[in-house]
Amino acid sequence: MLTGHESFDLFLKPILIPIIGFGAYFYKKFPSQNILLAALTLSWFGDVVLLFTDLGEIYFILGLVFFLTAHIVYCILFNKQKRIRKKQNKPLFIFGSVLIAFYLIGMVYFLMPYLGKLEIPVSIYASVISIMLLFAFNGFLVWEKPGNQFVFLGAIFFIISDSILALNKFYTPIPKSSFFIMLTYLLAQYLIVVGILKLNSKKVEQTV
Repeated sequence: MLTGHESFDLFLKPILIPIIGFGAYFYKKFPSQNILLAALTLSWFGDVVLLFTDLGEIYFILGLVFFLTAHIVYCILFNKQKRIRKKQNKPLFIFGSVLIAFYLIGMVYFLMPYLGKLEIPVSIYASVISIMLLFAFNGFLVWEKPGNQFVFLGAIFFIISDSILALNKFYTPIPKSSFFIMLTYLLAQYLIVVGILKLNSKKVEQTV
């Protein structure tokens, strides 16, 4: 029998990303709009597939593939955004990169004994989402405010959401995990979309 949170997820998951996506679609055109929509579409595919993980591990792996691809598309999207600073703060970038790498290695190392046959897929996914966070952090250093802050914070919430999901699935059940996973995931997608729209708002105004 489904719990209240699980029933809520089953109803809410398939409609959250389309709502955010429609907002991005009906926003005035900007150069990287289609890339943003592609990332959201892949995320939605991942959301839907992960609803069926109870039917078999293949659905979890397929969902992982969709989200992995979505994060790669997000990296492409972040790389397309306009810089206002030609030079980044290299010491700060190196420091942030070390922190991200430390978290990636620590999380994978901690979970490794519990992953079983999923060691390689989960390790690859964790590496890709960490690279996505690194792209967002680089953008935080060179993009215009406040869009840079929204995107970077969104990427952090993505890491938090996936970390809760991984710990809950592979290590130990976390109370109300589905609620916290959904909350942080929704915040992640929303903040990234709002950040990208803010980064492109001036371009839109210039074309009107």
